[in-house]
Amino acid sequence: MPIDRVNRGLAAAVLLASMLALSGCSSTIADMAMPADAPARQKDAGGYLPVHDLPPDRSDPTIKPADQAKIEQELIAARERQAQASAAAASGK
Repeated sequence: MPIDRVNRGLAAAVLLASMLALSGCSSTIADMAMPADAPARQKDAGGYLPVHDLPPDRSDPTIKPADQAKIEQELIAARERQAQASAAAASGK
């Protein structure tokens, strides 16, 4: 029997043994004590997530229109400064 086949078989046996050993630990890890600040575990683990439960619409806007206009102007100014800096760097090369 060639050495390569022996090494391959030995590696497969070690991998199988380690998979079996680690699979036995998964149930004990799931039952370990959780930290005090961890969220409570669901009673029904097989239930579906509530994907159709949407939060209520907001009555007030998240950003006031004046603040949004100020932010937009700051972004435009930053874009213009970046364009000028890149143009100056390109002409300097």
